[in-house]
Amino acid sequence: MLGLILRVLPFWVREPLLILGGSLFGVGITIRAVYESYWLMAGGGVALLAVTAFRIHTARHAWRARRSAVAAAPAAQTGPWPAVAPAPKKQQPNFWAQSFAAVAVLGALVGAVWLAPRVTGEGTAAAREPATCSDNDPGKKVPKAYARTPGAVTGDDLCKALNRSDLADLLGTPGEIPLVAYGNSGTAALTADKVAEPSARVQFDTYTVEFSATYNHLTIAQYAKVLAPQTLGHRADKVLGRPAVFTSDHLMQFRIGGEASGGGTATEGPLARTLTVALDRKDPGGSFDLTVWSDSGTALPADSALLALAEKVLPTLPGRRG
Repeated sequence: MLGLILRVLPFWVREPLLILGGSLFGVGITIRAVYESYWLMAGGGVALLAVTAFRIHTARHAWRARRSAVAAAPAAQTGPWPAVAPAPKKQQPNFWAQSFAAVAVLGALVGAVWLAPRVTGEGTAAAREPATCSDNDPGKKVPKAYARTPGAVTGDDLCKALNRSDLADLLGTPGEIPLVAYGNSGTAALTADKVAEPSARVQFDTYTVEFSATYNHLTIAQYAKVLAPQTLGHRADKVLGRPAVFTSDHLMQFRIGGEASGGGTATEGPLARTLTVALDRKDPGGSFDLTVWSDSGTALPADSALLALAEKVLPTLPGRRG
């Protein structure tokens, strides 16, 4: 469509339009490439600027040639012969008027591209629709460990409790919408599928939040005394009268394809903050974990935000305990 428009436009409209577009795109591509150290892209931007400079030279040469032709036009004939009315002079295009028209055409095209998805509803309803909870492993039956564990919740239960409309507000990033939301009804590792361990995850632009439950015999008191001191920034707290403990640790990142062996390599990932809460006030063993981290390195929310989130989501779980 754009190629057809450029072919039918007259020279004095088409060239300023191409010069303007080439200048904007060339400068933008070059600056972005230099910022990201992508030298192949930088070469493309410089090439586009070179083509644009050639078009400027061509347009100036054509404009000067046209003005010279107008100045050298023969004057009206005088003498004894009957006067002949001179042919009407063809009005020459005004360079600045044509340039203004080119800018207007470019602005209209950009405006049409920007406005089209908003008029049709795309980019507002579909593209900005918050993610809803989905099963991370669709079609798989819930393991028997859940039926054998009194009050056990599933990954779907955790996801529905976590994926609240005010979750972004609680995290301190109002206005963000969840990009991904899913639950997983799995079991703990090395337990032969006998210990239920559901989890759910909701991902935003800034933060990712994971909500999980573990049904084992490890109490919060034992965890706070033995395991929590091995982590960063651990401290005891309470949530809805239940024992709780804060811990911090780095996630692991895996990269596929090593330089020499061709295998995967594990590196230290972003720092994550976790609030571990007992299943009920009696602390019988087992826990709920709320973990938040940021892949971009943004400072994590305050502990008070995780406490407020836990106080909101725990009472909404089915079969809740005291």
